[in-house]
This record gives sequence, C-alpha cells and structure tokens, in this order.
Amino acid sequence: MSETATVPHPAAEAAEPRRRGQVWRRLRRNRAALAALAVIALLVLFALAAPLLAGLEGQDPTSFHNDLVDSATGGVPFGSFGGAGGHHWLGVEPGNGRDVFARLAYGARVSLAVAVGATVVQIVLGTLIGLAAGLGNRLADTVLSRAMDLVIAFPELVFAIALMAIVPDSFPRPVLLALVIGVLGWGSPARVVRAQVLSLRGLDYVSAARLGGSGRWRIARREILPGLAGPVITFALLRLPVNVASEAGLSFLGVGVRPPTPSWGQMLSTATTWYEVDPTYVLLPAGLLFVTVLAFTVFGDGLRTALDPRAASRLRVGTRRRAKD
Repeated sequence: MSETATVPHPAAEAAEPRRRGQVWRRLRRNRAALAALAVIALLVLFALAAPLLAGLEGQDPTSFHNDLVDSATGGVPFGSFGGAGGHHWLGVEPGNGRDVFARLAYGARVSLAVAVGATVVQIVLGTLIGLAAGLGNRLADTVLSRAMDLVIAFPELVFAIALMAIVPDSFPRPVLLALVIGVLGWGSPARVVRAQVLSLRGLDYVSAARLGGSGRWRIARREILPGLAGPVITFALLRLPVNVASEAGLSFLGVGVRPPTPSWGQMLSTATTWYEVDPTYVLLPAGLLFVTVLAFTVFGDGLRTALDPRAASRLRVGTRRRAKD
C-alpha cells in the first residue's frame, strides 16, 4: 500500500518535462539573465584556464620575482597593459614582481572555489535543518526556528573575523574560509526550506503517502525533496555572490586568504599600497569582483522569475504597459 501511494502519478511524470521546457522558454526571453549566464561561463573558463594563462606569461603567480620588483617606466609599473616585451599583459605588482594577469586568473579560481564551497555547506545544512523543522513536531520546529533566528541575527562577519584570526595558518585558508562562511550562513536557507516544506506537506499526494503508511523521512525523500529543488537551486545562485563578497571582505581585512595565495580580496588589500602609482591595481580586481557578484545576482533573479509563472506573468504585463506608455 505504501509503495503504491508514493509512486508518482503518470500525468505528473509527463508534465515534468513540459514544465522544464516552459522554464527554459521563460529564461530565454530574459536577455539580462542570458547575458549574465554568458559572463558566468567566461569567469569559470577564466578560472579553470589559470595554469595555462600563467604559463603563457611564463611566471608563477605566487613566487617572489626580485628581478621585476623595481621595474617601472614613466610611473607605470613594468609597462602596464602590455608589459616589457609583452610578457606581462597587465604589468606586475610593485614590491614582489608578481604578474597581475596571472594572479587575477588564480584569484578567480580561489574566490569562486571558496564561494561555491561555502554555498554547498550552507545549502546542505540549511536543507537538513529546514526539513527537520518543517517535518518535525511542534517542539522541534520551535527550537530549530529559534536557532535559525539566532544564526541570522548574529553578526556573521564579526564572528568570521574572530574565528579566522584564532585558527593557525597551517590550516588551509581557502578550506577554512569555505567552512566558516558556510557554517555561519545556514540560517537563511534553512528558513526558506522550512517554509517550502510547510507548504508542501499539506498537498494531496503527500497526505496520500502519509495515509499509505510511509514514514516521515521516506516522505521527505520521495515527496518533499523533489519540490525543493527549484527554490533551493535559485537560493544557492543568489547566495553565491554574497559568499564571493564575504570571501573578498575577509581576505581584504587580512584574516582570509593571505599572500602569496592570490584572491581578489587579497589583491585589493595589497593594491591599497600602490593605487597612487597605478589605479589599475585596484580597478582590475574590484571590477572582476563587481562583475561576478552582478552576474550571479542577475542570473539567479532571472531563474527565480522563470521558475515562478506568476512572477513571469507580472513581468510580461509590466513590459506591455511600459510599451503602451
């Protein structure tokens, strides 16, 4: 009986591919979201190609290059935007001679890896705790909900600075950053998952599975989790740029990734010493950081609109009204 109750209805199975096609069609109409997706793809490719790009310039971005430290022409360190003989396309950092372009590429790898790792930790913890709160009894729901409120209200950045400052440098800083940001940020996804679970558990097919004898966690796995996929993926895409900014902020303050490991936040921290010599030291990592946060935010918002037909309908109505006006 329980097996029959938890088997998806054939009509629902047939409707799922159609629903995915509708989501893709809505997403294709959103040119800003598609442009943001293209930018994200380029950023990921830039990060993955970091070793190849550094090899083209023939320099290890973490090594100290004494022969390039004092290289400067006309106040521009080592011929920025072309370099001496074209070997250093964006110049080198004064004081250590490290290639700026290679460090930007490796910085993209570190910053994105930390942000993705932190997002995964947040989503996994938030989903598990949100499920436990939404499917648990009243006492469990109350305790876990108050824990969510506490985590959300707690000054995340302050606590992250304290944790990063007391942990020995022998521990890998990117891994530590991902864990700290992830553990301190599970409150918001947990609240989103709990709200979604509360709305799903009253649906007819969930009630049928419960009456058929399915256990609480079997219902969660077979009936609730598939309905959480869309909101959770959308929330992860919207949370990822926040984590990119958090990593950059901690590294800028000197408690995150530290030299010689490159990250955009650490490059910004170093550039504060040399920005008067050449403002590109600040503008390049800051620009990439801005573009990354903006691209993930725009694409996440576009995906959220595509997954919500009512939001998509409101967007179309507003567009038509503006066109008439």
